[in-house]
Amino acid sequence: MRLKLKTILFAASLIPILHAPMAVGGETGTALKNDTLRTEPFADAKSSGSFTRGDSLEILKKQGAWLQVKAKKGTGWVRLLSVKRGAASTGNQAAGVLAAASGRAGTGQVVSTTGVRGLSEEDLKAAKFNETEVKTLESYTLSADQGRQFANAGELKTIAFSNLKASKGDSK
Repeated sequence: MRLKLKTILFAASLIPILHAPMAVGGETGTALKNDTLRTEPFADAKSSGSFTRGDSLEILKKQGAWLQVKAKKGTGWVRLLSVKRGAASTGNQAAGVLAAASGRAGTGQVVSTTGVRGLSEEDLKAAKFNETEVKTLESYTLSADQGRQFANAGELKTIAFSNLKASKGDSK
C-alpha cells in the first residue's frame, strides 16, 4: 500500500512537468527577490541582466523550472521560484491574511509547492475529481520485486543511507 501511495504521488508530481511547454506569454509577475537574468535556462549560463525584489516582470515563456522574463534591465531566464505570477497587489489588507495562512508571514522565506505553482485560481476552482485518471495512476504501481528486477536490469546498485530507516513494509 505504501509503495502504491508513493507511486501515485510521484506520478501526480509529473503533471506540472508534462504541462511545462505550455505557453504563458503575456502573463505578468513580480520579483520575489533580487536575481540575475540568464541567457539560457541553466544556472551556469551567462548573465544577461538583473532585477530587484518587487520589480514588475513580463513572463514570456516557461521551460521546466525556468521562466523567460522581460524586466526593466533586460530579458532573460530566471528560476520559477524567483517570480510570483500575477499582477502585484497594492492593497495590503488581504495580503497579510494570505501571508499568515500560507506560512509566509514574518519568515522572509519563500514557501511554495512547485506542483501547484503555475495553476491559476480559476484552474484550481475548476478542478474536478477524475476517477479514471486516478485508476490510470494506480495502474503504474509496481511491487517491490518488480522494482528490484527493474534495478537489476539497469545494473543499478543499492546505496544504504545510515540516517534513513526502512518504513514498515519496505524491505532493505
